Amino acid sequence: MTLITVEVVGYTYRPCGPFPCDAERSCGLETCFQKEKLSYAFPALADALKEKYGDKVSVELVALDKEIPDRVKELVRVEHPPLPIILVNGKLVPIGAVSVPRISECIDSLL
Repeated sequence: MTLITVEVVGYTYRPCGPFPCDAERSCGLETCFQKEKLSYAFPALADALKEKYGDKVSVELVALDKEIPDRVKELVRVEHPPLPIILVNGKLVPIGAVSVPRISECIDSLL
């Protein structure tokens, strides 16, 4: 039933976005507040998208800590995206942060 795959590509103990957590929770996540690491933000994102979209969306983490897949090397070489990299159905979404509202905009446009 999965129609859309969201991949978050980054280093697990690096920031989940370019800016520190804010009190307004503009990223749309609560459980990882003030931890500011991808290792905390990714599970919170996966839960939020599962709650919002159910089985229509799968969320995967591509951790770069031990190895960088060739497809990611090529993407970085060509596009120079900021980390974390967000891919939706294999296509780069220029977000550069774990953000439920921004990722949801992309998902909604595909549903």
